[in-house]
Amino acid sequence: MPKQVDHRERRETIARALWRVAEQRGVTHLTMREVAQEAGISLGQLQHYFSSREAMLSFAMEFASEQASLRVGRGLAGLGDRPHPRDVLRVMLTEMLPLHADARATSRMSAAFVLEALHNENFHARARGGMVQGRAIVEQLVRQAIADGYIGADRDPVAETNLLLALTGFTTLIELAVVEPQEVLTAVDQYLDRLFAEDGRRTAS
Repeated sequence: MPKQVDHRERRETIARALWRVAEQRGVTHLTMREVAQEAGISLGQLQHYFSSREAMLSFAMEFASEQASLRVGRGLAGLGDRPHPRDVLRVMLTEMLPLHADARATSRMSAAFVLEALHNENFHARARGGMVQGRAIVEQLVRQAIADGYIGADRDPVAETNLLLALTGFTTLIELAVVEPQEVLTAVDQYLDRLFAEDGRRTAS
């Protein structure tokens, strides 16, 4: 009997090929033909799984988000049953930065998608929705940390959330080799240390 090809698995293979094209050659090369070539399949085979470039890009971005969430989940699992909120935020922030191969691939995919979203209403709504959701999660963590006494009560949760997310702006500096990854990690740690200063921290009961 001929081997059955899993539809989802093939779509993921194509998505990873698209990531490689985005990472190695840039946004202008994100055509269905070039992605098919990178995936080692014909254009017709690719079109069997994705009817349009937009559908292909949408799935690749969704898959990138899923993989980033899985990495965060694995990082959080390594913190134990009752992790300190500082450590939770550190995992979330560092996994948004291109500090290793997987994160770099998904980070560049995200950057490509944002560029597309500037001129595509459907992409814009999807990209904005994902960022709004992600920001809300970070703000909830900050608010809870303030309520639990880990962060000083005088801190503005909205401003602190925005400042934390601003740290992901290191992505461009890393990609262009303006700063070294270790320098970025030092900056993230120092900022978190200041946010979770001793006068705002209490021991979890």
